[in-house]
Amino acid sequence: LLLLAHGAPERLEDVESYLSFVRGGRPASAKVLEEVRSRYQAIGGSSPLLAWTRAQAAALEGVLGMPVFCGMRNWHPFIAETMDSVRASGVERLAAIALAPQYSELSVGMYIRRTGEAARAAGVERVVYTSTVGAIGIPPEGLGDETTPVSLTDMTGDYKRSKFLAEQVALEFARSGLDIVIANPTAPMGDHDFKPTPTGQIVLDFLNGALPAYIDTGLNVVDARDAAEGHWLACQRGRSGERYILGSENLTLAEILRQLAAITKRSPPRVRLPYFLAWCAGASATAWASLSGSPPRVSLEAVRLAKKKMWVTHAKATRELGYQPGPAAQALAHAVEWFTGRRGQS
Repeated sequence: LLLLAHGAPERLEDVESYLSFVRGGRPASAKVLEEVRSRYQAIGGSSPLLAWTRAQAAALEGVLGMPVFCGMRNWHPFIAETMDSVRASGVERLAAIALAPQYSELSVGMYIRRTGEAARAAGVERVVYTSTVGAIGIPPEGLGDETTPVSLTDMTGDYKRSKFLAEQVALEFARSGLDIVIANPTAPMGDHDFKPTPTGQIVLDFLNGALPAYIDTGLNVVDARDAAEGHWLACQRGRSGERYILGSENLTLAEILRQLAAITKRSPPRVRLPYFLAWCAGASATAWASLSGSPPRVSLEAVRLAKKKMWVTHAKATRELGYQPGPAAQALAHAVEWFTGRRGQS
């Protein structure tokens, strides 16, 4: 497993070289150099980013029982340097995760590009890229699959646009000969959802009684464990340059809430909110968030995304990879058990 991060200088003496690299070889002006140095000086003279990333790698290595490496986009150890270490250690198949919070092609796409270039140079046997179901085309009627026509104009929101553009970079490498397989997981639910994810937030809000109403939308729900296994199957059996949807069941939000109600022995919300009212609520929450600096309870982008049911089929993954996910109820039960357990520990 390769963790990709931005990278930053660990010494004040390295700031000038670091800025030159970030700027594509162009030196920074004396004013910019002094400003950046002063900022690093204010936090102790170095960035903690590499130490944090290494700590994450060590924790994951202990849990997963496999080598976990760190590669930086803009400073040592550069992704190419790390890839040499990966190759020297005998690793031939690699899953890379970009730890970038920005939803932009420049951010996510550049990680894919740098990793692809380094993998090719190091002779890495196979790369698995984690995309998203959001990059899959959804037809007006029926289910989306890996062949459904889709373009950038179909992407709603920064997240989908960035993932779509980054996926195009991965496909570009595949066309040029790099052995790279793309996994498109759907809406994952399950245990160890620390943040939580947007899908995990649905479960948490239900448990907290914070869902008095719902909107008419739909998701393809998959157990996070099944999605993880699907990645491994893609690594073992996938065809280079191919995309594989890793999902399970297509459910409306109302059906998800009813399943949660059955698991928890509670009553589901019964009021369906018209889209227009949901849009107004999202717009108001987003506007307030821009003023208060706190994240919106329901963002306008999330409401816009919910307008389309993200229903797909994982038939290709089943056919080619032997992917056999469990039912959505299993994923929801895992999520309920985990969130309830964490609440009991707090």
